[in-house]
Amino acid sequence: MIKELGPGLRLTIAFTILTGLIYPAVMTGISEAIFPRQANGSLIRVDGKIVGSRLIGQLFSKPGYFHPRPSAAGNGYDATQSGGSNLGPTSAKLILGTTSTDSKGKETVSFDGINDRIVHYCLDNNIPYESSVPLDRFKDPQGNLDDVKLIDAFNDPKNPLVFTPKLPIPSDAVTGSASGLDPDISPANAELQLARIAKVRGVRPAQVKPLVAEFTHRADWGFLGEPRVNVLRLNVALDQRFPATKSQSADAAAGQKAAVMR
Repeated sequence: MIKELGPGLRLTIAFTILTGLIYPAVMTGISEAIFPRQANGSLIRVDGKIVGSRLIGQLFSKPGYFHPRPSAAGNGYDATQSGGSNLGPTSAKLILGTTSTDSKGKETVSFDGINDRIVHYCLDNNIPYESSVPLDRFKDPQGNLDDVKLIDAFNDPKNPLVFTPKLPIPSDAVTGSASGLDPDISPANAELQLARIAKVRGVRPAQVKPLVAEFTHRADWGFLGEPRVNVLRLNVALDQRFPATKSQSADAAAGQKAAVMR
């Protein structure tokens, strides 16, 4: 019995050492020597401090930055909860959004939906639109756009809200990726955000546009994938070349609120 188990036990120990220790150590050493940046997570540093990875998206919500695409990973770009919404293109929930009632009887947003995202994208970036109902009707007492009211209006079975942008909205601006961690946006999405960002930073859109072109990566090998812009790298370069003052950021935030109130 022991004689029969011996070869199997020796092979198990040998392959554990070979594949569990030697092989990973050799591959790690080769990777560190040939691709040190990629082997360490493609980290991005600013003044010696790590601010993120070019491979994992993160949330930017201030008006002076390029905004990433929506994320369904946890509360947004949570690498420990990577995943998408798992909703198909014909899903009413994906398009219209849904609300729910919490334990205190208050109606809250459970899923915002593409239509709601389009409204915010148009208002944030001053994109002209047509609405079957004035957006003033969907404000809360503080004058902010109430997403619950908006989603309820989109789901109204008798007279649903119809909101139509007058410019094409890039799909990545209002839909999340399968992982929820996509670090890139399309060049078209970036260009629609130019005017907002330039205003906050006190420059002309034409001054910021070359920055977008500089950080636009073409399809791999010329045919794999689509052109894309890495949001984190672009925003880091934006801060370095066109730093925004606190007063400019505050003025832009107030302007966005006023646009919603109109």
